[in-house]
Amino acid sequence: MRKKPIPGPDEPLRHPDHPKPKTRRELLAQGFLGGVGTVIGPSLYGLFGNPMAARAALSPDLAALTAGCGISIVGSGKIPFICMDLAGGANMAGSNALVGGPAGQMDFLSTDGYRKLGLPGDMIPSIGPQFISTDLGLAFHSDSAFVRGILERVSPTTAANINGAVIPARSDNDTGNNPHNPMYGIARTGSDGSLVTLIGSENSDSGGNSDAPSMMMDTSIRPTKVDRPSDATGLVGNAAPDPNAVPLLSQEDNVAVMEAIHRISDMKLGQVDTKVTTDDVIKELVRCGYLQSADIADRFSNAGVVDPAQDPLIVGPTGIFTQQEFDDERQFRKTSAVMKLVVQGFAGAGCIEMGGYDYHGGARARGETRDFRAGRCMGACLEFAARAGTPLMLYVFSDGSLSSDGAIDNSVEGRGKGEWDSDNSSTAASIILVYNPNGRPAIMGATPEEQAMHQQIGYFRRSGSVETASSPAANNVNLLVQTVILNYMALHGEQGMFPTLFPTHGLGNSVSMDALTAFTPLV
Repeated sequence: MRKKPIPGPDEPLRHPDHPKPKTRRELLAQGFLGGVGTVIGPSLYGLFGNPMAARAALSPDLAALTAGCGISIVGSGKIPFICMDLAGGANMAGSNALVGGPAGQMDFLSTDGYRKLGLPGDMIPSIGPQFISTDLGLAFHSDSAFVRGILERVSPTTAANINGAVIPARSDNDTGNNPHNPMYGIARTGSDGSLVTLIGSENSDSGGNSDAPSMMMDTSIRPTKVDRPSDATGLVGNAAPDPNAVPLLSQEDNVAVMEAIHRISDMKLGQVDTKVTTDDVIKELVRCGYLQSADIADRFSNAGVVDPAQDPLIVGPTGIFTQQEFDDERQFRKTSAVMKLVVQGFAGAGCIEMGGYDYHGGARARGETRDFRAGRCMGACLEFAARAGTPLMLYVFSDGSLSSDGAIDNSVEGRGKGEWDSDNSSTAASIILVYNPNGRPAIMGATPEEQAMHQQIGYFRRSGSVETASSPAANNVNLLVQTVILNYMALHGEQGMFPTLFPTHGLGNSVSMDALTAFTPLV
């Protein structure tokens, strides 16, 4: 019989065991709808690699007031954070990041357990080191599509300064109701950007496909869409105005007008009583609002500074993407816009959503091609952080997972691996990767045995399923998010503040939280 051609990475997935997709999340998971990007944040301040380079002459008396209004030309100083939301239930464990028993990743599963995770008996890591890659610190299968994609984009020096952790944790399949998204919690720890607070991947309350934990939601920083370079430049002005248009005001005049508005408003506010108990607060908001507008016009006159398409580190002969790759692949453009804003401190944290990861029910090749592209986007983020000389925490998650029945796809793209047969929430996991420009991030633990148990937070049963009692995160997505945030804070040496910021957390006492922490502090 003639086999059906392998669908491309953007071709929708049609599953006979699934109803016709109707909701936005179902359309996204099966690839009928492309994932977009969003930016979350109440203020527009610092989308520049070197903001001072574009600074005009804000009047000195007003420039001195910007700090009092919370105006900053640099970020919060926190480590940039990007999460990747692979909508639909992607494979994370076994065929990508290795997972093992209680002693860590190298505490190997049974042959049947690995078969369930898509690896045939002649490719399992227990055979030997030829099936294990530690190029990124965290152990992956040597033929992991994630790793192949990442290593295609990062330099050997960048790879040597990356480490990671895997968190076995089940989540429900084919639903956006898993509260996977940690961005609001990251913002609560103090992460902020000089232009926006957070960037995400969907025009939703969470900024992504999966929900955010309800106790962390902050509607004042609801997402603003960033799906392409023009969305990023649109935050500060028109990057490519109509060449035939006649501007009403020059950049200098714009600043002068808003300065005048600030002065007039400030004078009038001193002569009135708002009759509200929060009179001082209201007046301060009005004063700062006009001053912030003047400051934005002053510092962001050149919107091209925030445009990834104009950044030679991202696009071009020496860029992470060639011009053709950037022009042809929308996922690369979206990734570039998000990583530009986050890594350079213009946003505190962000989420890149990709659809079409409900790739079970047929050839393994469809999953491999999608995972490989996701890996290339992960690698782009890590390499851009290296070129910018800044740390980065990258978190990869998906809603649910899948399993194999052992049938092999011997096509070129299938690579002789097990076909993904069905959804399976018990095989799920999440991955953390951290880049440090000063050297590979260190894993907690005084001995290799202790470090192995910190690098894999929780564990799998020999049969290839998450041991739901192995960690608080293993069977509770809310606690998975808390574990990720705890690890973000630990990179700053601030894990002791976690109970204060999240007083209703479910991670236990300090001893329990230490067991859930992978890395020693970077800063």
